[in-house]
Amino acid sequence: MKTDLQKVLAITGEQGLFTYVSQARNGMIAESMLTGRRSVFGPHAKVSSLSDISIYTEDGETPLKDVLLKMKEALGEADAPEPKSANSVLEEFFGKVLPGYDSDRFYPSHMKKVVGWYNILKKYASLDFEDEEEKKEEEPKEEK
Repeated sequence: MKTDLQKVLAITGEQGLFTYVSQARNGMIAESMLTGRRSVFGPHAKVSSLSDISIYTEDGETPLKDVLLKMKEALGEADAPEPKSANSVLEEFFGKVLPGYDSDRFYPSHMKKVVGWYNILKKYASLDFEDEEEKKEEEPKEEK
């Protein structure tokens, strides 16, 4: 099954990634990919959809989806480096995967998040992502 990055969420202050479940009266319900537990997050929670995240490069920005696909291409079936790896290991890895990343704005702390997200998606979801065009084709068309 393909992963919809719009429904995969990173929530500030929470471990791992979450999948959007539904809207709640006082926020939203999301399920942890790591534990499978559902939680309600209020309107003040800082929630980011992975589809909205980009990595700074010298040419501008590269969507996270493209970075994850480049990582998959470079790694094959192997896992990404551990998030607790030395900064030099992560910098060398991203130098191969995303040459031209902006080292002044894409910090090792960001790299740690990205490799952690990659490993979570690989283990609990899929690295095969839905395209926007595919989603539009699947939506029922309204009759006039």
